[in-house]
Amino acid sequence: MNQLLITTTKYMQSKIELFDGIPPLLFRLILAPVFIVAGYSKLGMSSDEASGIDLLLADPNVVNWFGNAQWGLGLPFPDLLAFLAGWTEFLGGWFLLVGIFTRLISIPLIVTMLVAMITVHADNGWFAVTPTNPDTSAALPLNWLSIPGAEQSLTNSKEAAERLSRIKELIETHGYPEYLLEKGNIVILNNGIEFGFIYFALLMSLLMTGGGRYTSIDHFIKRTIK
Repeated sequence: MNQLLITTTKYMQSKIELFDGIPPLLFRLILAPVFIVAGYSKLGMSSDEASGIDLLLADPNVVNWFGNAQWGLGLPFPDLLAFLAGWTEFLGGWFLLVGIFTRLISIPLIVTMLVAMITVHADNGWFAVTPTNPDTSAALPLNWLSIPGAEQSLTNSKEAAERLSRIKELIETHGYPEYLLEKGNIVILNNGIEFGFIYFALLMSLLMTGGGRYTSIDHFIKRTIK
């Protein structure tokens, strides 16, 4: 009986492993468009006024945001950092899409996500969009465990719900609700580290596993080398 169980387990494992390239593929498909657009928006090619060499450099508005300490990130060498961040994200997104140099490109993309989380999102807490129902907030089970900050987050959800309700009332009374709500509901943006951390976790997985068996160019390059 034990031998049959072991044999069956090994057989199932060998069959499941044939599909182990699917999770990395899905991660890459999630990340690729995010980084392609993020990089594109930082480069001069996204500006209608840019031409010549400016198309390859960082957008001046992005450079100003990188360097300004009052309303931006206050980073040193903003021209260089904006240029590097833009091209790393833009090219890195395309590399992830086809699964080439996956482990290698994941490293600088991980760095960009860490910098973004620390400099842009950390002060706003966890949530990207503020939960407005404390009963369905992810902070609820954390509050059960008495995790610091969870109770405050639930209180903030109640306060955000009140404000969101007031916004909707104003739109109903003074606005054009059919037009304004036609494309979706209103949310309160928190701009926390939630999405950045998820992307960071996906990149860490790709760093460890690579682009995926049968689903990436990396896999076939490796087979060719062997």
